Amino acid sequence: MSSVMKTLLLNPPSFENFDGGASSRWPATREIASFWYPVWLTYPAGMLPGSRLLDAPPHGISAQETIRISRDYDFVVVFTSTVGFESDVKFARAMKEGRPDLKIAFVGPHVQVQPAQSLLASSDIDFVVRGEFDYAVFDFAKGKPLAEIPNVSFRDSDGRIVHNPQRPLLHEELNDLPFAVETYKRDLTVEKYNVPFLLHPFVSFYTARGCPAQCTFCLWPQTLSGHAWRTRSNESVAEEFRMVPKLFPQVKEVFFDDDTFNIRKDRVIALSKLLKPVGLRWSCTSRVHGDYEALKAMADGGCRLLIVGFESADPKILKNIKKGATVEQAHAFMKNCKQLGIVVHGDFIIGLPGETPESINRTIEFAKELDCETIQVSMAHAYPGTELYNWARDRNFLASEAAADAAGHQLPHLEYPGLGREEMMAAVNRFYDSYYFRPRVVWRILRNALWDANDRKRLYHEAVSFMRLRAERWRWARKTIESGGPPRSTLITVPEIQPASRVSVESESQSA
Repeated sequence: MSSVMKTLLLNPPSFENFDGGASSRWPATREIASFWYPVWLTYPAGMLPGSRLLDAPPHGISAQETIRISRDYDFVVVFTSTVGFESDVKFARAMKEGRPDLKIAFVGPHVQVQPAQSLLASSDIDFVVRGEFDYAVFDFAKGKPLAEIPNVSFRDSDGRIVHNPQRPLLHEELNDLPFAVETYKRDLTVEKYNVPFLLHPFVSFYTARGCPAQCTFCLWPQTLSGHAWRTRSNESVAEEFRMVPKLFPQVKEVFFDDDTFNIRKDRVIALSKLLKPVGLRWSCTSRVHGDYEALKAMADGGCRLLIVGFESADPKILKNIKKGATVEQAHAFMKNCKQLGIVVHGDFIIGLPGETPESINRTIEFAKELDCETIQVSMAHAYPGTELYNWARDRNFLASEAAADAAGHQLPHLEYPGLGREEMMAAVNRFYDSYYFRPRVVWRILRNALWDANDRKRLYHEAVSFMRLRAERWRWARKTIESGGPPRSTLITVPEIQPASRVSVESESQSA
């Protein structure tokens, strides 16, 4: 115990109601409050005795209180995001003012893609970790010198920025990591986590890391988790699943937060058989490739809901983003889910490469044909480190303003000839209106709320928030149109970092 630095694993209060960093693959301040679990931080938190996982946003812990808490620790690991980075840098300064000898590491996709720029942004950041950070954080807390820790970027004694070699991705070692739910029990309040389409309260954890799909817009497989699909053993997953009702008898659902859960049919079927005896409902992410046999095994094993990225009805757009799926597959998949009683939450994106007013209309009609229980409509965002970012930057399709405002709310930042940001913003509202204001959907929502008092209360708050957000979107679109559209400017190129050995990259630092 005495040889381990007292470590705080922090999902910071970048903004109020910010669901980002360690919690979300699409970091933003949510107008309809929702929070995902900071699963990535649970592993080093569980490995280090005397540590604490502090997830500030869902627990309503202010910046001032977080700074006060940090003074009791020797080492703070901050999971940052592109949206929240500037805020988190200021936060690091405040923590060091409170305790000058505090060591601070930044982790997450943003610093992985821009390690030198991140270090140059603040001398308060002692080092950053590129990619998986479980053992890098553990090694530093145990006293290992930075120069000997793979995946780390830091300043040497001469002020030069050094990138250590990469650590191989974890494979069999995933089974050796502590269970996320044990850290939840120690440090978090599960009732604080709410996702509108999941049962409340719920818990989530990973059964695998990585995703072999090549979707150009998806952040984590292109940065943090990688494309190599690496699984925990079925028994390891089942053991953690069986632990949930023992630790949290109030929990109604487990969400498997893998990038994609149903990649391999035989694993899905085997896992579903192991989960069935527990009698606890579960949900997961899914691609439309799952056939009837796999879906039936999942339903029999307790699967209640699938999150599915349909994205668009336009075959050209699906090809442009390397989705590897077709509209025909989506229809067949939905037919099977409805037959088996599996609920689907469908995700759609406005503004992907090739988008036109006509393709938007086709996607709206496509969504209504699929008739998912609930949907999410997002504006395309190109995060640094993704193929979509490079594609849009090289063609000058990235507009000048950031992907979020000063409070972390998402804003459109891609635009194309013949399709401006104001049109895409308005299309999101039109999509939601066209989908949810259908009589059959209104009745479906009300019918569910009639049977559940908690659902009625949640529905009321979500409806108020949704209508407020809807009004704000229309106001933004009208204002943008009246002003002649927002300005554009040249973007800074983000160099790719591919360290092969421990080398100085001072020249790169100067050019960043």
